[in-house]
Amino acid sequence: MSSNLHQAGVKLLRLLGRNAELVMDAYLSGSLDETRQEPALLKKLTDNGILWRPEPDEPLRLSRNVRALLEEGLKDERNRQINANVGSALATIKTLANHYREARASVDYSAAEAYLADLTEHVFSFTESLRYSIRVLWGRINNEFGYVGSINAKIRENELAQSQVSELLNGLELFEFTELGEIAGDIRELRRLLVTMLQETLSDCTQELSVVQGRLLELLGRFRQIRGRTRLLKGWLLYTDLHPDYQVADHVAHKQVPVLFNHAEALLAPASVDVNNSGQELQLMEMVARIKAISRDHLPKRLQEHDVPVAVNPQEDFDMPDNPLKEAVDEYFCAVIDSGRNTSALEYLQQQQLSWDPESWLYQVIGGFEGLSEEHKRFFALEPLGEPHPLYSGNFIIRDVEVGLR
Repeated sequence: MSSNLHQAGVKLLRLLGRNAELVMDAYLSGSLDETRQEPALLKKLTDNGILWRPEPDEPLRLSRNVRALLEEGLKDERNRQINANVGSALATIKTLANHYREARASVDYSAAEAYLADLTEHVFSFTESLRYSIRVLWGRINNEFGYVGSINAKIRENELAQSQVSELLNGLELFEFTELGEIAGDIRELRRLLVTMLQETLSDCTQELSVVQGRLLELLGRFRQIRGRTRLLKGWLLYTDLHPDYQVADHVAHKQVPVLFNHAEALLAPASVDVNNSGQELQLMEMVARIKAISRDHLPKRLQEHDVPVAVNPQEDFDMPDNPLKEAVDEYFCAVIDSGRNTSALEYLQQQQLSWDPESWLYQVIGGFEGLSEEHKRFFALEPLGEPHPLYSGNFIIRDVEVGLR
């Protein structure tokens, strides 16, 4: 089967090569002049799918596949055909993947290889078709639809391109990689084709299509602005043709200037302070100094006359009593220094018969240790005593703390 397919392909390519001028004439003119060609040759080209006749009374034309091949090879800007039918390609890929899984499960390796080759070809063909469609869209954007002759035609082409981009994006949303991953399973070849390759390609194409869509909207706004100005100019020319004696009046002498002419530009451009300009540092400092300065010379005299002298008495001294709990913790740290051994906080609380709540006492001991300066904290070591939580990992229940010297 492979040998027969190879021979048929070579025969078709040779037929195209021998009749290259005839094929290019049909490509450029759109149809073929049958009176200048031999009927036997035309029949041979028609039988091989190179030429086709749409209707019995219509002339011969190039088939769609041959025309697409020439448009892609020649990078013809007239090509505006985009294949946005993503759903059909997705259904074909899923079907071939299921065929391959079934053949592989049935240990039919020859059929599995054939299905895998067909699936690989469809995946590569789909990704290349998607990239080709994006290249066509960029080609149409870069020349601003230069192959059409009027602004209305540009707007129609822009709207067509926007609809094609929207259809492509909606089609790409049909790909659910969770489902494709389930179809691929643990088969490496299927995961490479259906998950890795398709996901990378669709991610890149989706981002590029979003950029294309933004550029198309920008072009559409500019085209519509040009069309509005063109209609205004045509209306003005039509009015002057109908009124040849019309003369523009001196609108400046009128009390009410028409809105159309009342669009004077600003005399001063908008400006702002450049705080990063070192040459303006002195002026900026002067402005800041004036803002902060309070000059009594500029106050109204009426306010100065009613000024009332205020006597300032010396501030009374007062002392804030220390927290008894904090003092007890300080005595606890001093006791650790005097004893020179590790001392438990709760044991010290019981030995001294202090009336503080054990939990408040532990919080104050920990807070007192954390509140020490770095110089003093280096002399002490605080060790929490407790056990991990029996249910929740990562939680440590502190029952007591032990303070000692390093």
